[in-house]
Formats: sequence, structure tokens, C-alpha cells
Amino acid sequence: MKTHNLHIPLPESLHKALRAEVARSGQPATELAREALRVLIEERQRKALHDEISAYAAATAGTRNDLDPDLEAAALKHLLEDDGEAS
Repeated sequence: MKTHNLHIPLPESLHKALRAEVARSGQPATELAREALRVLIEERQRKALHDEISAYAAATAGTRNDLDPDLEAAALKHLLEDDGEAS
């Protein structure tokens, strides 16, 4: 796996917190920083996808793309059949 280096100046308080976590966890600072960046990027990607889906849903609400009538009818039929079986 090809790797790249990244130099990140840290405020003293963050550097101290990182060093404390290194001491506590026994993991190297580079592993902790790599994991923190991975988690941050994954969270931002999930949020971006959520925002895109929400924007699409808002833009298509009430339009023909909002809900397929055949799919809605099939879902209602299925739900009603399940309710009858549970009785």
C-alpha cells in the first residue's frame, strides 16, 4: 500500500491530549491520527449522502417521483394481509 505523509501543526492543548491518549492506549500517535481522520471522513461522507437524499426527497415530494402508486398499493396489501394473519 502506497502511503503519503502529512504534516499537521497542532495547538499545544491538542498535542498534549494526543500524547496523553498515546500513553493511555499504547498506540502510536500516527495510528491514532490515522484512525481519527478515517472516522471523521466516514462521518462526513455519511452526512453528505444523507443530505443529498434529504434534498432529493424534499425536491420530489408530491411529484410523480414521490411514490410509485403500484408499489404503494402492493405495500398496503402486504400490510393488511400481515395484520389479518396476526389476529
